[in-house]
Amino acid sequence: MGRAAALGGGGGGAPRWLPWLGLCFWAAGAAAGRGTDNSEVLPESIPSAPGTLPHFIEEPDDAYIIKSNPIALRCKARPAMQIFFKCNGEWVHQNEHVSEESLDESSGLKVREVFINVTRQQVEDFHGPEDYWCQCVAWSHLGTSKSRKASVRIAYLRKNFEQDPQGREVPIEGMIVLHCRPPEGVPAAEVEWLKNEEPIDSEQDENIDTRADHNLIIRQARLSDSGNYTCMAANIVAKRRSLSATVVVYVDGSWEVWSEWSVCSPECEHLRIRECTAPAPRNGGKFCEGLSQESENCTDGLCILDKKPLHEIKPQSIESASDIALYSGLGAAVVAVAVLVIGVTLYRRSQSDYGVDVIDSSALTGNSLLLNSAMQPDLTVSRTYSGPICLQDPLDKELMTESSLFNPLSDIKVKVQSSFMVSLGVSERAEYHGKNHSRTFPHGNNHSFSTMHPRNKTPYIQNLSSLPTRTELRTTGVFGHLGGRLVMPNTGVSLLIPHGAIPEENSWEIYMSINQGEPSLQSDGSEVLLSPEVTCGPPDMIVTTPFALTIPHCADVSSEHWNIHLKKRTQQGKWEEVMSVEDESTSCYCLLDPFACHVLLDSFGTYALTGEPITDCAVKQLKVAVFGCMSCNSLDYNLRVYCVDNTPCAFQEVVSDERHQGGQLLEEPKLLHFQGNTFSLQISVLDIPPFLWRIKPFTACQEVPFSRVWCSNRQPLHCAFSLERYTPTTTQLSCKICIRQLKGHEQILQVQTSILESEREAITFFAQEDSTFPAQTGPKAFKIPYSIRQRICATFDTPNAKGKDWQMLAQKNSINRNLSYFATQSSPSAVILNLWEARHQHDGDLDSLACALEEIGRTHTKLSNISESQLDEADFNYSRQNGL
Repeated sequence: MGRAAALGGGGGGAPRWLPWLGLCFWAAGAAAGRGTDNSEVLPESIPSAPGTLPHFIEEPDDAYIIKSNPIALRCKARPAMQIFFKCNGEWVHQNEHVSEESLDESSGLKVREVFINVTRQQVEDFHGPEDYWCQCVAWSHLGTSKSRKASVRIAYLRKNFEQDPQGREVPIEGMIVLHCRPPEGVPAAEVEWLKNEEPIDSEQDENIDTRADHNLIIRQARLSDSGNYTCMAANIVAKRRSLSATVVVYVDGSWEVWSEWSVCSPECEHLRIRECTAPAPRNGGKFCEGLSQESENCTDGLCILDKKPLHEIKPQSIESASDIALYSGLGAAVVAVAVLVIGVTLYRRSQSDYGVDVIDSSALTGNSLLLNSAMQPDLTVSRTYSGPICLQDPLDKELMTESSLFNPLSDIKVKVQSSFMVSLGVSERAEYHGKNHSRTFPHGNNHSFSTMHPRNKTPYIQNLSSLPTRTELRTTGVFGHLGGRLVMPNTGVSLLIPHGAIPEENSWEIYMSINQGEPSLQSDGSEVLLSPEVTCGPPDMIVTTPFALTIPHCADVSSEHWNIHLKKRTQQGKWEEVMSVEDESTSCYCLLDPFACHVLLDSFGTYALTGEPITDCAVKQLKVAVFGCMSCNSLDYNLRVYCVDNTPCAFQEVVSDERHQGGQLLEEPKLLHFQGNTFSLQISVLDIPPFLWRIKPFTACQEVPFSRVWCSNRQPLHCAFSLERYTPTTTQLSCKICIRQLKGHEQILQVQTSILESEREAITFFAQEDSTFPAQTGPKAFKIPYSIRQRICATFDTPNAKGKDWQMLAQKNSINRNLSYFATQSSPSAVILNLWEARHQHDGDLDSLACALEEIGRTHTKLSNISESQLDEADFNYSRQNGL
């Protein structure tokens, strides 16, 4: 039975349980107008003698039901003849009211106090568009007054944290950000941080901030900040503990300055030392790099022999020593030459059973025959050998590129002349210059990452030759207060200027360029360049909100295998690290997608992405493509196979250069996953039609050293193959190009084309064309209408007890890291939407954004149907306040 029916009154008339009214004419008129609406059964005012409207001394407060305990709602008013409660639009039965009456001595007015109890069952049974609510209505001779509405909700606190803090290792003076998202609860839980089980008081330590959305921020880490951190969440129902996060603050070691040189020893040397104590490494920090001791001759070569100065030693002894050294050197040289000749002879005999012309650009240059693997050959010279060199099936057996027969020989020059090639009319000679190069290693790897340097070219093989490139690509646009988007077509590079980033009545000519020359960012150690160098400016421009710069990259993104950094070039031309994409920072934000990185910045300049492979499983994505064109000789047809970083701008450069050379794309480009395991790349031409085509001798297979591919962003990497027709009537060419990494991934390019331009089908270079207009300004540059954007920001910027705030907006848009950056912005939601605009510049998928917003609404529906079994027992009890 509903509360209104139980009162005995109709839907539209006055309740018959108000005997004090005594107004029959009003009761009769009201009874005549009875209907079915229970929402309002008392008049707003009653004709009466002059008096005062009721004034509420105490109004009902919002209340929470803990477990199954009912709560009491109170109100007090004066002067008041009667006070009744109305809950959810229905009057509460008279029997459920407890009323007390008193007299205010100071004014002589009657004071009435009333309270009711609300049970958990009543709240759970209510299903309405808003929370369960109750309100007081008080009467006096002059009329009625209404109190505020008090909401009644079931209190709870779930067990599991939405996000536990994660342990970290940070360098001293680095920033520490520990994230904590407490369990969902009503009322919302308060958060407290513990360090080693002791509460943290941020008011006592200016270096610690615990106000930013429950996160703990330590601005400059100190050694004393190492410890176990725990996030505590509590409300009136329960208290919860997060998992503990261990923070280690480490110190990298540094060298003291060198000591003074010691006195000269009897061996004519003096020493100096330095120790790794300024500071010494602590808590797992790196030990100092470099030497801890140095020695050098201290007599400028005038050493002492048998305690006599050199000028006093007899000439006979000097001549005897010289003769011994001379004969020893000649003997060693004869032995070395003999071993060299025997080794080459044995190798050529062992290879005489194979009859396929294959070139290994590392083995044939003497890398596996004459030189140590650390000594790199010339890559762009013709190879002339008197016999077959490679295995018959390059796909089944690996070439001997890893072994070495002799110890390293520095700066040797090897010339090989083939009588077989001379008989074919080829008189070119191959010169190989081997030099020792420095080695760099990725983490956990002991293989060499050496650097190759091309030198010469020949008519037949242009292996790994350099293409002429432009200095830079550049585009500009004029932008004002409405913002806009600047795009470099077909490069994957774009710049988003948000609405309001430029002050009103101001406008700037903004430019953006891509360096296509030799990169100014030189790799350090095992670090490689993963993106183009992108410049945006003018550098002195100031924005009021961060802009979004999108830079393509070629890394197969995985935090387990890569450590990726954003770097910026200084005015002095040096490169400095801005941040690691996995670090916490409040100065900028990096969002790494599979093929591009979206960076939120507040200053213009030159930026690039670098990567340091952590394991051998680190993968660079390469785009492989084959181009073809007729050569000067009408019977020859040239194939050029490219392996470049999988960035649109890198392939754009190849396409532009091929246009100038008359080349045509013969097959849709494919993706090759190239691992950082030091194994080389092999490119082979297979299945050439017999009796129609033949390949130039010794060019069917070419092998590219690992280091040349791993650092291929220096210049476009390609191998050239020259095919010859038997007759001019042959116009169709079909073959396969196999590109594979030894012990790695493989791709096959199927060539099926006509060598006549009029019969050849064109292949699209780019799957998706960018806008024809590089600069778009104003509302048309953005996918989200400005009015809708404003409404989203107004909704989510304001903290909400149900969690419908900007953090949930970020989570639904797959932004789960470095949320402290958004917390420092004046409108976190606006910056999140700017990032969404940058990520969806091509698809503009507003449906996905709408679904995310709708899902947020569904996630936080009413909690009235939560059963008590879902709630845990309270870990501690709170005393009831205000009569609760």
